[in-house]
Order: sequence, then structure tokens, then C-alpha cells
Amino acid sequence: MLTVRIRKRLSPQFLIDLAFDATPGVTIVFGESGSGKTTLLRSVAGLTRPDSGNIAIGDRVLFDDVAGVDVEPSRRNVGFVFQHLALFPHLTAAANIAYGLSALPPPDRLKRMLTITESLHISHVLERRPAEISGGERQRVGLARALVTNPDVLLLDEPMSALDHTTQSRIIADLRQWNETRSIPILYVTHSHREVFALGERVLVLQNGSILADGTPQQVMDSPSHDSVAQLAGFENLLHAVVTERRPENGVMVTRLTGTTVDLETPLANVEVGSAVRVAIRAGDILVASERPHGLSARNLMPARVNKLSREGALVRADVSLGRVPIEIHLTPMSSQELGLGPGRDIWLVIKTHSCRPITVR
Repeated sequence: MLTVRIRKRLSPQFLIDLAFDATPGVTIVFGESGSGKTTLLRSVAGLTRPDSGNIAIGDRVLFDDVAGVDVEPSRRNVGFVFQHLALFPHLTAAANIAYGLSALPPPDRLKRMLTITESLHISHVLERRPAEISGGERQRVGLARALVTNPDVLLLDEPMSALDHTTQSRIIADLRQWNETRSIPILYVTHSHREVFALGERVLVLQNGSILADGTPQQVMDSPSHDSVAQLAGFENLLHAVVTERRPENGVMVTRLTGTTVDLETPLANVEVGSAVRVAIRAGDILVASERPHGLSARNLMPARVNKLSREGALVRADVSLGRVPIEIHLTPMSSQELGLGPGRDIWLVIKTHSCRPITVR
């Protein structure tokens, strides 16, 4: 188990103050830029010295300001894969991977290197230099260089941000398989919602140097407890509302959007009638109809008006008004075209109850 209790002031306005234990498996470290994610990883690796606290792997103390312990990075047995890999361009893939094994006899060094390269499917690139292999292969070489040392903890700082989804999926599968036998704590920094669900067993959300949320991907990303977590988790719409009715027998409650007469049914939350809440809704969870729908299971049907359409990659973004409330919706280009959407067009919005996540205002 990895134990982290650290404080580090980076500026008069910014303090890193983190305390958690990471068990074997993947712990996702999630948060916006500048929230303290990389400083956390660098502190565990020994590249950044905390002002106070302690860091330990099991009973082995890596840092303790009271006891005066600060183990050198090279002696921590912590693997670190940087976002930009930092592979040596003049060395072959084999030499890059074996770089941290200089203390081993050559036969042992070769055996360990061949084992890890076979498990990561890069045996065919060992004699090539980084510039001569693909981005996915370079990523596997960087990962192999960290894993070949048999680390007690693995740190990954956005290691796959530049790769396509197919390559990411293959590397994630290889990493999972490797850790099934090693079973070590892995701290994995990412901005990708997809990687959170594909790899994470636990998510720590950092904000301003502190842990804002901690739980499974489903708990943190699908049922956010704070506005900022909802935004990070991809909820484009955060609507101000007030609870007007509770229906415990049905597991729902009714909220009224602030400044409107529009009611939204949401899952039941631990809030009283009259309490202010935010209703978080993903733009892709809102359906659009050109006329009032009938015979649907969805409970929330509301008239709205299109203000603006814009193309964003493979999607069309529709900015609409629900009374005075702005709503963002994502559709496919074909859906937008078939519905004849355009500025000024009156439409109906269809939103399932469980697509509306109530967040208590703190």
C-alpha cells in the first residue's frame, strides 16, 4: 500500500495538502490543470520535496520530515512514465528499456527486458530508435522502461494523451494484465473520461491542491457531489433550481428551474423542499423532437427554442433557450439536418429523470 500525507506550498496562494492511501490497483488522479496532480506524482517519486508529511510504501518510509527521511529518487523503486516519455533519441528501444538495469548482470538484464517487451508486444522494435517507431510503440517502450525495474509503485502522468482510442485500449489491456501478477499501487493522471472508466478502480479528484472527491468512477463521474466535479466529469449543463416536491415512494423529486415555471423531475437526493440545488445534465443526454412527443417513458418534456448551431468535430452543438435558461445540446449532423434545426426553431426537449443529477449547493 502507498501512503501519502503531504503539504507543499507552491506559492503564497497555492498549497498542496493531500492525505490518502492507495491500495494495489489503479487509482486515477483527475482534475483540471494546476490542481496539483503532477506535484503529487513528483513528490512520490522524490523529484519534489514536500514541506512536511510522510510518504511510505508499506513499511518502507520514503519521506518523513519529522524523522529526517528523504530517500533519493533512484533508491525509491518507483516507476515513472512522463507525458512526453523522455526517451533517449540516440539509443535503441532495447537500450532505453534496459537503462535502469545497469546493476544487473547482462544475462539477467536481457532476460528481464525480453520478458517485459514480449508482454507489451514490442519485441520487434528493440533495435530501432524512438524516431523510427510509431507513437504507440514509443509509449510501450516508455512503459516497459518503467516496468522492467519491477517497481513497488507505478506513476503515470497522462501517458496516452496523444494516442488514438484503439492504441490506448490495447496498451490499457496490457497494463491491466501486467498488474494482475504484480499487484502494485498505480497512480494514473489523466484528463480523459474514457480512461477513467476503462482503467480506474478508484478516482481522486483534485482541486486547488486538495482532494475534492474520492470514490469509484461511477460514484465520482456519474453522480458528482460538487459543481466543479460535474464540470470535470463532462456535464455541460449545470442548472440552478429549487426543490419543490419530494416523492420518496417513487425515488424521485421535483425541482423548479430558477426564474422559470419549468419543472424537472430528478432522482431523489438528501435535500429538503425549498433547498437550492444544481441539476447537472450532459449535453448528449438530451433528446430533441420537432413536435411534442407522445407515449414516452421519459418524464421531462419541455418546449425550447434554438438560438445557435455550430459544428464541433463529429457533433453539432445546439445552444437553446428553455425559458430564460440556456441549455447546451449535442446531436449528430444527420439528426440536426433531418429535424431541420436552425436559429429561431421551436423544439421539444426530452430528458430522462436519471439523466438529471441533483447537486446540493454548499
